[in-house]
Amino acid sequence: MLLNAATGVPEAGAAGLFASFLPIILMIVVFYFIIIRPQRKREKENREMLASLTVGDNITTIGGICGKIVAIREDVITVEVGVDKVKLVFERWAVRSVDKITAD
Repeated sequence: MLLNAATGVPEAGAAGLFASFLPIILMIVVFYFIIIRPQRKREKENREMLASLTVGDNITTIGGICGKIVAIREDVITVEVGVDKVKLVFERWAVRSVDKITAD
C-alpha cells in the first residue's frame, strides 16, 4: 500500500477506483434494462401504431371513446361514434389503441 508523502493518506490505485464506482455502474445498467429499454420499446410501438392509422379502423381514445375513423388529416382524425353517427375530431396522439373487432 502506497502512502501519499504530503498527506499520509493511502493512494487508491486503478482497482480501488474501479471498485468504488462498480455499484454505480451496476445501478445504471439495471435501470437501463428495467426502466429505460422497455419504455423506449413501448414508445416505438405507439409511434408505429399512430403512423399506421387508416380510415375504417376502430379505435379507442385515451378518454375511453370508441369509434370508427372516417377521415384523417395530418395530425387530426375524425371519428364516428354511436348509433347517431356523431363525428368527433381528435388529435392523432389521443388514440390509445386500434381495436380488433371480429365479425360473428
